[in-house]
Order: sequence, then structure tokens, then C-alpha cells
Amino acid sequence: MLISCLHRGWPAMVAGVMLFGGSSAVAQPVRVAVTDPRQVMLAALRSADGTASGDIKGDLYQAMAGPLGLSTPLWLDVRTLVRYRQPGCARLLLHFHQEGVPASVGQPAGPRTMDVTMNYCRDGKPPAYAIPAEGP
Repeated sequence: MLISCLHRGWPAMVAGVMLFGGSSAVAQPVRVAVTDPRQVMLAALRSADGTASGDIKGDLYQAMAGPLGLSTPLWLDVRTLVRYRQPGCARLLLHFHQEGVPASVGQPAGPRTMDVTMNYCRDGKPPAYAIPAEGP
């Protein structure tokens, strides 16, 4: 479902590996309400530490939470995995997290996560080349 939303709205992005499962406890970052994950991705590209967090609202929230009848927040944490030589471009990890998601029949509802990696640039396109920047 997410990939369908991404393809319709983000034809220039290249999605990576997706993983599903539970999550572990981590300190909660400050989250800004956003209607488009690209807002959080751009904030991560611009931040000194390469991270940003958001609380997803709007159409994407409805696409992911609506079919399950959920009303719990859908959080997105973006982390820069590697910055590329091409200015404003990086490999990003998008970590979606939501509490109270129903599991298989007979299993209790709990936290569920989905991780997506992609190459992305500030202009909304993938990098022309994926050569890591020099240095740490």
C-alpha cells in the first residue's frame, strides 16, 4: 500500500528494502506534523546530524491506518545512511512506526514498523550517481 502511494506521488524515487516487525524502545524525538514524508526527508538532508522526525497526517495516514481502523499516530523517523558527492543527495532510511496495530489472528495488537531505504536529493530526484562523499 505504501509503495503504491509512493509510486503515484513520487515517480522519481527509488525504494529500497522493506522490513516489517516489532520495534524496540528508543528515546522519542521531537515530531512535527506533516502531510508528506518528503518534508521529513528534506529536513534530514538539511540537518547537521542527518536526522528528522515527523507525525504523518492526511492521505498517507488514511492509506496506511484507515483500512485497519487505527487512530494511533503514525510516526516517521528519517536517518541519513550515507551522503553522496552530488550536493544535497544521500541514502536515507525511512522508519515508519505505529502502535496498536492488529497482528495475526489470536495475537495481541502491538507496535509495527516498516523501514524503507532510498537514494534522494533535495530536488526530489534520485542522484545521478551514488558515489559516497569523502570523509567520515
